Amino acid sequence: MKRPFYCVLLLLQLSGCKKTIEHIQEQKILDIMVNGQWVVTKFTLNGTDMTPSFSSYRFQYYRNMTVDAIHNGTTETTGQWDGDIGTRSTWALFANAAPPVSYLNGTWQITNNTLTYVILIQADASNNKFMRLDKL
Repeated sequence: MKRPFYCVLLLLQLSGCKKTIEHIQEQKILDIMVNGQWVVTKFTLNGTDMTPSFSSYRFQYYRNMTVDAIHNGTTETTGQWDGDIGTRSTWALFANAAPPVSYLNGTWQITNNTLTYVILIQADASNNKFMRLDKL
């Protein structure tokens, strides 16, 4: 009679461990994102290279899920961001931002990453975007 109880208890502990591991992974990724600024080193929009438009921008991510678009050393606009480890995706919203910052809005699929760069794509009916972010 005690055996089923222990099996259920073990399953609950294992599911808790999985959530704990996911939480630790999320915190490590968050640490990487918020410690230091990021630059766009490659950006294409429907095959057109838009990288030069981002040359004077830096992006600072924060734990409160905001991100500053810093243009020539001054915060031009602040947006929101978030990510999902499970789906390897992230999104950003810079409300009322002008191009090129507005090009960053929407959900992005992470195709490759290391501790110092992230490669992302975004494709929908009207746009096909590619972006590489590098950590300074």
